[in-house]
Amino acid sequence: MDSIVYSTTGLIHLIFSILAMILGAIVIFSKKGTDRHKKIGYAYAVSMVVCIATAFMIYRLFNGWGIFHYMAVVSSLSLIFGLVPAILRRPEKSWIGLHFGFMYWSVVGLYAAFISETITRTRITDMTTFSVILFIYFGLCSFFFQKQMKVWKATFMSTETT
Repeated sequence: MDSIVYSTTGLIHLIFSILAMILGAIVIFSKKGTDRHKKIGYAYAVSMVVCIATAFMIYRLFNGWGIFHYMAVVSSLSLIFGLVPAILRRPEKSWIGLHFGFMYWSVVGLYAAFISETITRTRITDMTTFSVILFIYFGLCSFFFQKQMKVWKATFMSTETT
């Protein structure tokens, strides 16, 4: 059986990935705008920064730059575009929606990376199976996002006080 971790960088990546998945889930499913939400959210962001940074240092799977590196770039952008509006509280009328949207998809992307990594490590090479699994996952996440966005808009975006 292959090892799960091949280097210190891989171990750090694994630890912070798991931490980010736990923290990201807590933030998504807990009450928004509280001090707890903000603290856990910043811990998620730090975990993601370490996870993304170490992702750029791992080349074993493809012996060079691969699809997971491109996804790490996308992940970096979703994290930045989710954090900056919340930190700056700009643009004034839409920062909450931007924050919710980009941070939600940041967590969804993290779990998609987990699913993809798991499929890759279990040697499922059939692209149809791989695509169907991710299609179902993103479909469910989109459905949940649409449902939750209504709740978030009713709670936060009508007052813009958080």
